[in-house]
Amino acid sequence: MLSQRLFGVFALSFALLAPLAVRAEPVVGQPAPAFTGAAAEGGALSLADLRGKTVILEWTNHECPFVQKHYESGNIPKLQKQAASQGIVWLQVISSGTGKQGFVDAAAAKKLNQERGATPANTILDANGSIGKLYGATNTPHLFIIDPKGLLLYKGGIDSIASADKDDIAGAENYIDSALKELAAGKPISKAVTKPYGCTVKYAS
Repeated sequence: MLSQRLFGVFALSFALLAPLAVRAEPVVGQPAPAFTGAAAEGGALSLADLRGKTVILEWTNHECPFVQKHYESGNIPKLQKQAASQGIVWLQVISSGTGKQGFVDAAAAKKLNQERGATPANTILDANGSIGKLYGATNTPHLFIIDPKGLLLYKGGIDSIASADKDDIAGAENYIDSALKELAAGKPISKAVTKPYGCTVKYAS
């Protein structure tokens, strides 16, 4: 009887803890979550396809004023070009659900980037939110850097001033710019975890 009660307690504890394990956020220094998603340029794109390359994931929502701040000022397009010059693959990820703020199809995503002078290597369309939830992406923008071996090097915000005011960019510590410079110099990223800010990701559910 006692053993049955203990088993019941164990089973209940496992049931309560299991959802937490599923939602566990990726850890810097550990393997980044594997994913495959629909690419705006066509076909599917997986993290495994990019093994051997440093990868930056940028969660974005073109209707979010915080995202608009960094695109209209040219800040994110500049970082994308800087990353490309270092052989780094920059991927936008759009996890807005169908009908939610920021949702776009492939054609609209490509048109937006042309209009904004943005040059990501590709855009991942994640309308069901599976990739976003896998990474624990909470904001737009929210960024992650993955090394050529698939290890997570950075997760967090774009810079240190949580505002939608373009005038604040000049006075902020740009975490991604610093990370790119450290990577180019062969150094570890000194601030590997920072606090993201911006709009909440508009998941379907």
